[in-house]
Amino acid sequence: MGTSGGTAPVILYDTTLRDGTQGERITLSLADKLRIARMLDEHGMPYIEGGWPGSNPKDIEFFAEARKMRWENARLAAFGSTRHRANRADEDPNLRELVAAETPVVTIFGKSWLLHVTEVLGATPQENLDMIAESVAFVAERGREAVYDAEHYFDGYRADPAYALATLRAARQAGARQLVLCDTNGGTLTSGIVRILEETRLALESDAGAPPVTWGIHTHNDAELAVANAIAAVEAGARHVQATINGYGERCGNANIVSIIANLALKTELPLLPAGGGDLAGLTALSRRVAEIANITPAEWQPYVGRSAFAHKGGVHGAAVAKVERSYQHIDPAAVGNESRLVVSELGGRANTRIRAEQLGVRLDGVIDPRELSQLIKELEADGLAFEGAEASFELLIHRRSPGYRAPFRIVDYTVLTEQRDGRDLLAEATVKVEVAGEVLHTAADGNGPVNALDSALRKALRAFYPELDAVHLVDFKVRIIDGSAATAARTRVVIDSAAEGRTWSTMGSATNILAASAAALADSLEYAIWKAGAAVSRRDERSVTSAPRP
Repeated sequence: MGTSGGTAPVILYDTTLRDGTQGERITLSLADKLRIARMLDEHGMPYIEGGWPGSNPKDIEFFAEARKMRWENARLAAFGSTRHRANRADEDPNLRELVAAETPVVTIFGKSWLLHVTEVLGATPQENLDMIAESVAFVAERGREAVYDAEHYFDGYRADPAYALATLRAARQAGARQLVLCDTNGGTLTSGIVRILEETRLALESDAGAPPVTWGIHTHNDAELAVANAIAAVEAGARHVQATINGYGERCGNANIVSIIANLALKTELPLLPAGGGDLAGLTALSRRVAEIANITPAEWQPYVGRSAFAHKGGVHGAAVAKVERSYQHIDPAAVGNESRLVVSELGGRANTRIRAEQLGVRLDGVIDPRELSQLIKELEADGLAFEGAEASFELLIHRRSPGYRAPFRIVDYTVLTEQRDGRDLLAEATVKVEVAGEVLHTAADGNGPVNALDSALRKALRAFYPELDAVHLVDFKVRIIDGSAATAARTRVVIDSAAEGRTWSTMGSATNILAASAAALADSLEYAIWKAGAAVSRRDERSVTSAPRP
């Protein structure tokens, strides 16, 4: 049936920089867009949609800067709508900006659903067909590869199949050779995607003398089916797939191109552009780097590339993975640049505990029996701790039981004061006594809050002994209420993410007092940094320095 099926490669078209930026809380600067575009090109992406130059100055600047760059793999696409119903094509500002972007590809979207034609655009059905044809012809006649996005195609087809097909015929006749069917509202079930795509192909490919086209798919995730619908469309003959990194997009997002790449490359025999999925082993890094640039916390449960995608928490699962790794994993995580993890928790058995310790480079032999350690973790988690989100605290838990290990410091006591008077800014001050190698240091510091003041006072006391702490900085600070029914008397868990010299780690504390929980997490963070840096405890005092009472 035409050129779209058979052995023709599946071509990936990334629209993160346009459709992805329509997602709530996602804002990319010009520099951000250029960085992401470069990363996509390096991954091997064959098409990158850079934006809508007719809608905002930033996208005009993007295409101006993009013209100065050398693209190794990607063909850039500028995106825009059909002409306004009151304009001629050669006088339409939107179309003129599309051509002025000087991209090799121009993607035009038009209306397929009569609801939008008559009630949104205020046009007649014939006017809309003319708008589609004249707009596509305008860019095709100027040497651009014309991609036509049939907006709301599946809704439009259900409402009036004949008219929806007429819009595609208008685009094809005008020069579009890639016809993309869009599930713009994201509500079509997979069976509907396949049926309508097959019926549409049969109708248009039966037209006598009609030029061949490549069929495309563009899905949204409002019914949690965007990736499934895109893959089903490919299996039904689509060979052009539009999607975004991490599924970013309006409302519930777009199809996730990361999952689509992995699924097609690892689960099918179909030829693919980029070949083999591109830098498949760099897929996890690409996903996380784009999330970092977009200032969006990576989704830990995201398939293939999420931190939890290959994490095993249950004891039965952990024991099985310890024997045969693929027993609970559908692929080798290394294929997409991820890794398998055994999560240490009250649900995990001794296999989880032992193997996770070994993954962290910690040998339990001669330190603590794995069964004993597993039982200890279950008891501590019953008291509110959670080692699955604080692996640095887990490492310290083991090392504190190693023969010869001496804690680099001990918090003797601390006081934290906060006050607010007459509507002025809140004041916070912490006073800390810390013992290092038998010497007690007494310091105080101000902060913008009680935890910040406590952190500053601790560092002030320890800096003379451990200057490497100057490089440590807090990345994230999370507070969780464990037993919400206790209201303000609830036990809290504090998790602190810290970083230094390209390394990150997480520590935790738990108490009914949020400051006590914060102090424990802070102390663990600093102790872990000192231990990892290989700092030796001063031996000026031969007395053993022991940790404050905590696990």
